[in-house]
Amino acid sequence: MIPIDAHLVAAVPVVGLAAFACRTGCGACCTAPSITSPIPGMPDGKPAGVACVQLDEYLRCRLFGHPERPAFCASLQPSAEMCGSNRQAAMAGLLALELATRP
Repeated sequence: MIPIDAHLVAAVPVVGLAAFACRTGCGACCTAPSITSPIPGMPDGKPAGVACVQLDEYLRCRLFGHPERPAFCASLQPSAEMCGSNRQAAMAGLLALELATRP
């Protein structure tokens, strides 16, 4: 599992026009869950707790808005329930969901 950087854990302003949008510097949904479908640069997907290789240095998806982005990733929508109040809460919740839904 990837350690959580203290400077990314603090509440970060929400960006976007939606009622709830991705937080800058989070990337929890690109790190916490396992992804079984191929990702450019990760042909076998990725295990839970491992950052996707498509995250940039600001923890933003390089594939956002591109057809190469996996359907699983595109299906994730930010919400208060999934994202919590900060990156640490999002990681904890998503990792708990990952464990609860393992086959």
